[in-house]
Amino acid sequence: MADAIKLEIRRPGGQTNMFAIPPGIYTVGSDDDCKICLPHSSVEGRHAILTIQKDTFWLEDLASTSGTTVAGRKINGRVNIGINQEIAIGPFVLIIQLNKILPPLPPPPPAEKVIPVPVREPPPVAPPPAPTHPSPSVPVSLPVTDIEAKRSVKQQIHRELVERLDIKRLTASRISKQELQDKALSYIQAIVKEVSSRLPSGMDPAILIKEIYDEAIGLGPIEDLLADPDITEVMVNGPSQLYIEKKGKLILTDKTFLDDSSVLAIIERIVSPIGRRIDESQPYVDARLPDGSRVNAIIHPLSLVGPCLTIRKFSKIPLEVKDLIRFGTITTELAEFARICVIMRKNIIVSGGTGSGKTTLLNVLGSYIPETDRILTIEDAAELKLKQTHVVRLEARPPNIEGKGAVTIRDLVRNALRMRPDRIVVGECRGGEALDMLQAMNTGHDGSLTTVHANSPRDVISRLETMVLMSGMELPVRAIREQVASAIDVIVHESRFSDGTRKITKMTEVVGLEGEQITMQDIFEFKQTGVSSDGKVIGHFHPTGAVPTFIEEIGARGLSIDRTIFDPQKWKD
Repeated sequence: MADAIKLEIRRPGGQTNMFAIPPGIYTVGSDDDCKICLPHSSVEGRHAILTIQKDTFWLEDLASTSGTTVAGRKINGRVNIGINQEIAIGPFVLIIQLNKILPPLPPPPPAEKVIPVPVREPPPVAPPPAPTHPSPSVPVSLPVTDIEAKRSVKQQIHRELVERLDIKRLTASRISKQELQDKALSYIQAIVKEVSSRLPSGMDPAILIKEIYDEAIGLGPIEDLLADPDITEVMVNGPSQLYIEKKGKLILTDKTFLDDSSVLAIIERIVSPIGRRIDESQPYVDARLPDGSRVNAIIHPLSLVGPCLTIRKFSKIPLEVKDLIRFGTITTELAEFARICVIMRKNIIVSGGTGSGKTTLLNVLGSYIPETDRILTIEDAAELKLKQTHVVRLEARPPNIEGKGAVTIRDLVRNALRMRPDRIVVGECRGGEALDMLQAMNTGHDGSLTTVHANSPRDVISRLETMVLMSGMELPVRAIREQVASAIDVIVHESRFSDGTRKITKMTEVVGLEGEQITMQDIFEFKQTGVSSDGKVIGHFHPTGAVPTFIEEIGARGLSIDRTIFDPQKWKD
């Protein structure tokens, strides 16, 4: 078993902290989002980069003003550091240590040693053939099957690329993205050219170059999947199993990663630029791609099948209400009622299960907010793409390696109240922030929007009550229900059906509190009547006959709505 790597930090004033530090790249500086945060005036925001590998450790000073010293010597650029050497950054001292977990295993008996034999070497009784080509710098052997051959070649070329070009370090330093891509591509082309004469038959060098380039710089095998507009979700279950969701159906692809390390490299490439981290001490993370696509990753020891990556794609062009009408998610009448509710500053909750389209619908509802309003969006990982000009986007932040510096959704909701918002849009309420959100809705910040995981509009109420209790405030149930009844106006519930389609199944008004029970009335609903021969869900939207209690208020606000949309008889006609 490998040694456990520890990082000791001696702080000014004599305090000493010790942390387990898994292999990875760590930004060091005074900024709160640095993985190793050293708050001091003599430490720059991005002061240095510490690279921890299994056997070697590197430190790079990022041209800091006060400099960085290792073992008493000021370093310039990137240097190799040893165990127990003192690293001085401002008034802080960092020391890397190794803790032995288990003594090394004794070597196996000589009789059981396995001597590696090249694939093409003949039996010992026959003389070896004379080489016909000089051995290239990257050896390429020919395994038995084409799949194994391709995997072996890619692994060897990838290892050579890592040796020639330290991609991780260049990514974390100040090199431009275009320069990094150009360097990597030129190295890959040169390496493939060196071994082109020994590539397995049928292996196209151009395709090989693209695949290795995608794994080195891009997102590997999933690069092409993310570019396909018909694919809505990508699921990596370890290096050898990759599923996609296409038109609502799950499909197993033939694409694979080289190994666990390749998947981990892709995950790190996604999470590092947005200040997130994933390692054995924090083995799961939520993140996002530059286009807003939602990412979740989980690794060993929590995942027993290898590193898992789930990407829920967002359209490069955000879906609009006309797209949802075309898909059958909503009707023109329901969309008009939703628009009126947003303009009238009704507090709206979008509810539904996982993958039901809550965030997409929230984005569409947010597009109805007038340009004159100041909008604050608060999310775990920024996904919303509102087109208004006056939008302030806030994103939560996880803790650093010391467990400090975390900023939660609840912190951001509280702070948003001091930023003079006209509208507050919370990506998802899942904890104690529900209490702050309800209080904001009840104290003049009406017109707020958020999403909640729930199975029905009635279940939303129960979930909100539970989340308020998660805030740590021991409030009586009636007080919570009074808050919910006065804060929430409309619940829009969306479901995902067996054919993969998403539909708004209920639009429900929260009427008030009668005794101990919150009263609600469904305004519109979707009723499934069957399934077609090709598996498509058959059904129809219709009003329930209930009229919103604020129908008279619509005219008083200078708005108009066709009242016949609430009449079931008119829909039948």
